[in-house]
Amino acid sequence: MPQRRVLIIAYYFPPSGGPGVQRVLKHVKYLPEFGWEPVVLTVREGEFPARDPSLLDEIPPGTHVERTRILEPYSLYRLLTGRRTPIDIHVLTTSSPARSWTERLAQWIRATFFIPDARIGWLLTAVPAGKRLIRYFQVSALYSSSPPYTCSLIARQLKRWSSLPWVAGFRDPWTGFLTTPQRWWLPAAIDRHLERSVLQEADRIECAWEGIADDAIGKYPELPREKFIHIPNGFDPADYPPPPTQRNERFTITYTGSLYGRRNPTVLLQGLEELLHRGVLTPAEVCLRIVGRCGEEVLETLRNSPFATSVEFIPYVPHRESVRYVVSSDVLLLVVDEAEDSHAIVPGKVFEYLGAGKPILAIAPHGSAVDRLLQETGTGAVVERTEPLACAKLLELLYRSWRGELPLPFVPRWDYIRQYERRTAAQRLAALLDELTLHHPS
Repeated sequence: MPQRRVLIIAYYFPPSGGPGVQRVLKHVKYLPEFGWEPVVLTVREGEFPARDPSLLDEIPPGTHVERTRILEPYSLYRLLTGRRTPIDIHVLTTSSPARSWTERLAQWIRATFFIPDARIGWLLTAVPAGKRLIRYFQVSALYSSSPPYTCSLIARQLKRWSSLPWVAGFRDPWTGFLTTPQRWWLPAAIDRHLERSVLQEADRIECAWEGIADDAIGKYPELPREKFIHIPNGFDPADYPPPPTQRNERFTITYTGSLYGRRNPTVLLQGLEELLHRGVLTPAEVCLRIVGRCGEEVLETLRNSPFATSVEFIPYVPHRESVRYVVSSDVLLLVVDEAEDSHAIVPGKVFEYLGAGKPILAIAPHGSAVDRLLQETGTGAVVERTEPLACAKLLELLYRSWRGELPLPFVPRWDYIRQYERRTAAQRLAALLDELTLHHPS
């Protein structure tokens, strides 16, 4: 059976780095095994929070990647505020306070004019390019990856023009999510109108975590539940090196990614301090390794801790190197953002942690989606932000296991873990595209 082609619209694509890239990149890598040839539409030079050129090597040979120009407004933001640090850490969270009139002005401009997000200028070049690609490659289906939600608007325009089946992929909810700017009533109403139109016009909504569907149906009850397809994030076994054979010299706790705003590991430090006061361990025996970027609030918390000397900061590294740090750890730290919907949030990095088979300590609500996932896979446990003693108890068990005094408190259930491989996710997306194109012949 000849392969059909799917046009994939994604802002975050190599050489962009970060977790938002992995989902689309692995779809592109594995879809050809299941009868779908990806054609990728992305940006030529994006304002990426992180860059990882090594990921370019993972794009299958022969894949057509169309890169178009985009007008990025963040250069104006930097001019107004004088900031040179990553945009997402300082302005893309509601917990980042405006510290000057220029920052307040920049945030007001973003909330008022950049709807649904600051990538809206990409529409000007992406839609014409998408039409050319659809004609030239005889594309059979569309797939968009959001955020940024502009990708959904590009796909919506191409859907209206071509009538091709469209799967709108979402890694996070749209309006009202923790990274959504605080808009006044008129831009907020426009944003909601755009969100509703995308959710109504897409043939299927692919959700990285189930809370995305709950959020959308809660806002728009007329949407049918069967329109939403949960395809979880995952891990790629090909990314993992062999585990080390020797024990670490220090009890090593690793966090990969960005820590800022509502993503703060305070309770972990409190748990370590409790063990210090009880004489269980000392800062010299602990390595708290942060691989990625930190906001000023988190840095201040770490500086004021008795375990400040235990912290090892490693700037953003290529994805494969980040995985090596994960595999060589004794405990993996997961921090779910503190928000109204934190019980439903499932960060993509938890699946990468699962693939390493290492114990996971998650700062998240009891009974949350993350809690259920860790219990199902036998890989870890959660503590809430208000539970320093529970955190200390869990840390002591893990510490004594590292010393060889106790067995590990968690036994990974690989029969459950393997269902989250990236190849399986691509297979499910291919089956969804098969189903849609069966009723929409090219």
